[in-house]
Amino acid sequence: MHYLKSLNVQVFIGIVLGIAFGILLPDLALEQKLIGDMFVALLKMLVVPLVFASIYTALTGLGSVEKLKNIGLKTISLYLITTALAVLLAIIAMNIVHIGEPMSSAGLEYAKATEIKPFSFHDMIMSFIPSNVFNSLATGSMMQVIIFAIFLAMASFKLEQKYQVVLFDFFTAINNAMFFIAKWVINLTPIGVFSLISYIIAKQGIDVILNLWAYVVVVFVVIVLHGIVSLPMLLAFLGKINPYNYLNKIKEAPIMAFSTASSAATLPVSLKVVQEKGGVSKDSAGFVLPLGATVSMDGTAAYLTIAVLYIANLAGVVMTIGDQLVLGLTVVALSVGVAALPSASLVMMVVILNQVGLPVEYLAIIVAVDRILDMARTSLNVTSDLVVTKIVDILSRKS
Repeated sequence: MHYLKSLNVQVFIGIVLGIAFGILLPDLALEQKLIGDMFVALLKMLVVPLVFASIYTALTGLGSVEKLKNIGLKTISLYLITTALAVLLAIIAMNIVHIGEPMSSAGLEYAKATEIKPFSFHDMIMSFIPSNVFNSLATGSMMQVIIFAIFLAMASFKLEQKYQVVLFDFFTAINNAMFFIAKWVINLTPIGVFSLISYIIAKQGIDVILNLWAYVVVVFVVIVLHGIVSLPMLLAFLGKINPYNYLNKIKEAPIMAFSTASSAATLPVSLKVVQEKGGVSKDSAGFVLPLGATVSMDGTAAYLTIAVLYIANLAGVVMTIGDQLVLGLTVVALSVGVAALPSASLVMMVVILNQVGLPVEYLAIIVAVDRILDMARTSLNVTSDLVVTKIVDILSRKS
């Protein structure tokens, strides 16, 4: 029975028991949501200090602005490549498997879409810049926290050596302390996963998933294929290592992402796992992962592409290959730009539907399974982050 001591095995058991509990005792499953909420809150508690300290120590550890530019360009380029691959795979899948019979949008309404402000390039850029850094830290505005940490790290290069040492030691101490807390919280994962999964199953119900089974299956298949084929191929080609060996070592983080449906909440686990089990340096992990948790959205991009093409089929609108490629480019561009805005995936969906002239009302149909699919796409987002982090680390060591 020694294998039961493995956290991964315990988490898997938590998922299975959570699904059974949600189906068999839905009322009780809905009542115990507090346990899952507490678990996610404990993880999120770590995110802001951990991101700030990780970014600062990683960048100052690089030693120069030149090295920062080098690792920054590699990171953004790779995130764009992985997102583009995910979107391309989604387009191919939707052209092979034809799902979604034309139906009227009469009577359909998606109220949340009316609450979203129209997309604005001005607002997008301003959402990156912290006008009040303490407010950004308090509200957990990740991109703003990252931007300020980058500025502080660059400014510290100009300080006297003794001040650089003080700042570096201070943030290193915070980083290390957060890791100790992260270890304690991670030990609660099986309980947290059980609570979160059982609540989702009880609230959504299996019937909703069965009614949209074809759509759900296509999204899951594309997400799995990207995770076990596209990303490993990229890792093998650029990193020259056995990708599956690496993915097996860091599987704890994608499992956590699946249960929490939050890249930010999973970040403490990702940082711990990628360094301790994935063999990635502290500097690479500290810069690439926090950035990825904000701007890398492979799973979201694939999901959005499938959802828009599915809605086009429901609306009886034929999208040519050219239209689909333009859609793909739009999704890739928005996945980086809109990341800093609240309800990012919903904002992207509304923007894209408006742009291609499809009724937003059709969102009312697919939103029923959004929470389940959110778990899957977040897991892929995190897997992509971990793959890119490993590639950047390998390339940086070589250079």
